[in-house]
Amino acid sequence: MAADWLGSLVSINCGPTLGVYQGEVSAVDQGSQTISLRHPFHNGIKCLVPEVTFSAIDIKDLKILEIRNGSQGGRLSQVSVVDSGPLSAGSQEQGGDGCSGAPASSAPVAVPRKTELTLLEERSSLPQPQCSKSYGERRSEAAGQAKGPQQRRNSWSSSCRGPSQATPKKNGMKSGGGPAKNKDSECFGDGVDEGLGTDFDFEGNLALFDKAAVFSQIDTSERRAGGPRSRGGPGERTPSRYRHDENILEGKPVIYRQITVPQPGGVEYCTDSGLVVPSVTYDLHKRLLSMAERSGLTLERRLEMTGVCASQMALTLLGGPNRLTPKNVHQRPTVALLCGPHVQGAQGVSCGRHLANHEVEVILFLPNFVKMIEAITNELTLFNKTGGKQVSSIKDLPESPVDLVINCLDCHENAFLRDQPWYRAAADWANQNRAPVLSIDPPVSGQDQAVEAKWSLCLGLPLSLAEGAGRVYLCDIGLPQQIFQEVGISYHSPFGCKFVIPLHSS
Repeated sequence: MAADWLGSLVSINCGPTLGVYQGEVSAVDQGSQTISLRHPFHNGIKCLVPEVTFSAIDIKDLKILEIRNGSQGGRLSQVSVVDSGPLSAGSQEQGGDGCSGAPASSAPVAVPRKTELTLLEERSSLPQPQCSKSYGERRSEAAGQAKGPQQRRNSWSSSCRGPSQATPKKNGMKSGGGPAKNKDSECFGDGVDEGLGTDFDFEGNLALFDKAAVFSQIDTSERRAGGPRSRGGPGERTPSRYRHDENILEGKPVIYRQITVPQPGGVEYCTDSGLVVPSVTYDLHKRLLSMAERSGLTLERRLEMTGVCASQMALTLLGGPNRLTPKNVHQRPTVALLCGPHVQGAQGVSCGRHLANHEVEVILFLPNFVKMIEAITNELTLFNKTGGKQVSSIKDLPESPVDLVINCLDCHENAFLRDQPWYRAAADWANQNRAPVLSIDPPVSGQDQAVEAKWSLCLGLPLSLAEGAGRVYLCDIGLPQQIFQEVGISYHSPFGCKFVIPLHSS
């Protein structure tokens, strides 16, 4: 009995959740109450699997569209499933979702026999189901129409699929087989690009743009707004280009001479940003430091600030982060520090202490004196706690070139130290070592430079230095603006975000 329905076209309604399936009956199992359809369509969309199996528990309605077995070759009327008697159709899709694996536990449902079917009309007289065509078939029919821009639609259209319907899965087949090709064909279709016309004519489209008319409208709107704005067109001057660090907003004009002194030193410098920094005489510089001393900025505080700034500059000259890293401990830089028995020497000892704290090998040269100033004694006590090396003879200095020589031999007030044997020996060693020299707080240009320096670091405001001082740098030692005003200096800080800045001769 069940074999009589093989090859017939049926439509199975599984309710609003699973939807409607159509296809050719390929198998009917009365024992398990299942029915299988080959080449199935789900809601009018061709399924990706070649066969779908249904269980009787999920079938809500069954319609026989066409009987292809035996002499009964016409299209038949709608036949509904009843709730009694044995059944030959069910709802289990092999490998599918929704009704997959549903047990046939419900009461058997009777399927009408061929003798109970009523022939209504021939096959040609019945209309075809609206959703029985696949996407590829619809595209083939549309390809014969007039060419033009066509809207591309997905095969899983919402017009044929309910909002809560499940998608049948593949019946145990890999994606590399036939279903994958069918999937691509249904999703993208054949002849997708058939509706595209010729290449876009960019030149013709550009010719439709009237540039002169557009600029004329812009000029008219700008005149009404109250002023023209340069666009860089033909015959117009374009505005200057701005760097990434320049402010494009117009503001007050920059005043580059923000520091004025009552007693100029004779040389003017300028910073990288163009601010003018005039040099001062030694007398004015001495008055400035005396005023700072009376205001509470003692010598010890100035020594500490000078040591920090000088060591920071020295660390940069030694290579900075490229040289001083934990992975480069076998190439620690060596610095030779030459100091005298004065304030400048104490500044050098303070710089050496900070360098030693940053894993720099510091060799401090300071000759033995019967009496030294208190500032040097205090700085030496701190320096000896860092592990740095202190020598009192030139013979104990390294014969090979060091990485940097810091010169603090000179004094502003006592020029007779240059006649001392230790001074001449230390200056000769520095000139013959072939290492670059950094001078801290060198004397004014009236005194010759015994040691040729590559860099010179001035404190607060620069002095007028000699040509042998090299490139001049200025460090901030923490003098408040009011202290400058008390000695007659109109002062605005030129340092910006830094504590050490380079100066250029104007």
